[in-house]
Amino acid sequence: MTLQVGILYSRIRKDEKLLLNELRERDHEIEKIDVRKQTFDISEAPEEFADLDIVVDRCLATSRSLYATQFFEAYGIPVINSHETADICADKVKNSLALEKAGVPTPATKVAFTKETAMEAIEEFGYPCVLKPVVGSWGRLMAKIDSKDAAEAILEHKATLGHYEHKVFYVQEFVEKPGRDIRVLATDGEPIAGMVRSSDHWITNAAKGAETDVFEPDEEAKELVQKASDAVGGGLLGIDLMETEDGYTVHEVNHTVEFKALDGAVETDVAGTVVDWLESKAEAATEDKDELEVSA
Repeated sequence: MTLQVGILYSRIRKDEKLLLNELRERDHEIEKIDVRKQTFDISEAPEEFADLDIVVDRCLATSRSLYATQFFEAYGIPVINSHETADICADKVKNSLALEKAGVPTPATKVAFTKETAMEAIEEFGYPCVLKPVVGSWGRLMAKIDSKDAAEAILEHKATLGHYEHKVFYVQEFVEKPGRDIRVLATDGEPIAGMVRSSDHWITNAAKGAETDVFEPDEEAKELVQKASDAVGGGLLGIDLMETEDGYTVHEVNHTVEFKALDGAVETDVAGTVVDWLESKAEAATEDKDELEVSA
């Protein structure tokens, strides 16, 4: 079955090139949709979207991702990932609440809205603890707070920044991990591949230069990946875990997940496996649409 696949993007990175190459090799038709040049009508889909079987959201900007996925769902076009999933994963507070509600082990977290209450939360955790932006990726604007002086300075700095998100203070316990964390790429909770990201720095993101190696999920990790995926609505997700004395803890689920570092670390054909899954999702959506039309 030849599919018409829309790729939402603002910049074509290596991750998108891997997907595009795999889709082209299978003779699927591709509509590249640059969200910077696109307008969306609230009443009807643009003509160029009429025949799309599925849309894959690869937007870099969170705001564009959230609005664009809403529009495609309003047009009745399946989106990977769904707006619901994107909305939960894009916001660390919603992400943490979803994981906690689902019973997924996740770091202790407190949220405050003033410098004073944020300072109280930090003091309750003790030093070190971690202050993160509620929206952000690649480990940017995260701070490990080692003292009261550092806490006061960072809180003062954030409070003077203009955007309202900086007035939401997301404070988390500092998890003692063995110099690495784990990224598992999964489709609806089914692991495709995993890698460990090791660094001397406390932030172990691949984007920060961490070294990568293969990680084979054990049964505990597989169970947590499935539960974390279900908690945010499923989809193509990057689930980040840390190892503790009490087992794994899931600290984040990513919805527009990058996988170029993973692709270079494992023998699995990551893009090929992702496209296998996209084909199954598109075919299932087409069958559901046909059944609705027949019943109508």
